[in-house]
Amino acid sequence: MLPLIAAFFLAALLYASVGFGGGSTYNALLALAGVDYRVLPLIALSCNIVVVAGSTVRFARAGVTPWRGALMLTAIAAPAAFLGGLTPIGEGAFLTILGASLVLTAATMFLPVAKREGAPNKAARFVPLAAIPLGYLAGLVGIGGGIFLAPLLHLTRWHLARSIAATASLFILVNSLFGLAGQILKGGEGRFLAAFDFGLPLIVAVAIGGQIGSHLALKFLPQRYIRWGTALLTAWVGARLLLTV
Repeated sequence: MLPLIAAFFLAALLYASVGFGGGSTYNALLALAGVDYRVLPLIALSCNIVVVAGSTVRFARAGVTPWRGALMLTAIAAPAAFLGGLTPIGEGAFLTILGASLVLTAATMFLPVAKREGAPNKAARFVPLAAIPLGYLAGLVGIGGGIFLAPLLHLTRWHLARSIAATASLFILVNSLFGLAGQILKGGEGRFLAAFDFGLPLIVAVAIGGQIGSHLALKFLPQRYIRWGTALLTAWVGARLLLTV
């Protein structure tokens, strides 16, 4: 259990330092440790909520959250996340989707984060449509979806970089809450209590790691190096997971 706690702590530190929750990596670490796949989203989504809640509050206090656009995207995605949490899925499909999402996550983290230049491009009008599948994926396999949303917002010049980070943080938080609700209804109270009993030390670990990541990590290393390190870790875990399917 101690190696798993340490891995969760490190993952939370890295993901929080670049503004994300880390749900896909928590899921993969649990799967590689042999934990029942049916409880993975319950633990991963709970960890997501703990990690991004603080970031969401800090962005709001800093006044950089574009509330109108951010709330619209999360309102569209949240019902889909709830439905994803309710959807039954077999172990093979779950691990395949999870592994693929990790590899895609790693790829998105290598994309440059550019400053907004000029008005949003024409593709920005289609961003709300992308929120639906991202929300559903979030609930289905226990991720937040923000790590896919953020590069899309950058590519369409949807808003300023800090505002996009704030939007992704809120997106992850709300999707994780709705996805967790769906997962609890699907698995019942007994499965949730079992997941919470097993996952409590991991939730504590990500709470500590997330706080350290959001407050201290960026003071010691440039953000791009942290993103690349996180991407390499994510790609390695995702590839290992796909090889076990």
